[in-house]
Amino acid sequence: MKVLMFNGSPKAKGCTYTALEEMAKVLNEEGIETEIMHVGAHPQGSCMGCGGCSKTGECVYGGEVVEAAKKLKEADGVVFGSPVHYASISGNMMGFLHRLSWSAGKDLKYKPAAMVVSARRAGTTSALDEIAKIPEFFHMPLINGNYWPMVHGSTPDDVRKDEEGLQIVRNIGRNMAWILKCIQVGKENGIEHPQPEDPVKTNFIRYTRAGIINGRTNAYKKAVVTLKEGDTIDFYSNI
Repeated sequence: MKVLMFNGSPKAKGCTYTALEEMAKVLNEEGIETEIMHVGAHPQGSCMGCGGCSKTGECVYGGEVVEAAKKLKEADGVVFGSPVHYASISGNMMGFLHRLSWSAGKDLKYKPAAMVVSARRAGTTSALDEIAKIPEFFHMPLINGNYWPMVHGSTPDDVRKDEEGLQIVRNIGRNMAWILKCIQVGKENGIEHPQPEDPVKTNFIRYTRAGIINGRTNAYKKAVVTLKEGDTIDFYSNI
């Protein structure tokens, strides 16, 4: 079994890498192969919604996203790591996640996921919330530990002094190994992941006197209405 770990930091072996490395050590001890892929070194750009990947099978803009998608096919679990920039994950990591999930989301589905962020001081919880949106979208069991997965420090040496942060990371690694082994035993005994229902999409719904209008309108007009004293307008009687 293998866990693919994404390092979204501009630095190849900075604070984020140090946290991922700590988790990888525990996974390796549990017999799980790991690979830390550096995806934050180059500008990733955002998903353009061009639909090119649906025709070619991969993101037409290339780069680390295409390489990661190929590796993802062989991975049993995924870990997302990023530094905190302005109370958010790194811009490169955000673009990478959006492009990867749109072009290779089918290979993310049902794979256990974990995450970790690194910050000098604050912004960690909002950054974690951004990462969590990806596992929540693709049926990915999100592996947790005994606290929110974050480490603190300005340098790798600082992170190594964050005993609590590293302990959280190690606990997540052990939990990831446990879940992967449970899934493997389940498969060996004929238990596969559940099949989702066919997707239902409820778009914007607007109530009017003419009834319910589904979808979007091309334009909006604003009107200023002056009422005589004692007159009223009932906006809600048809809802």
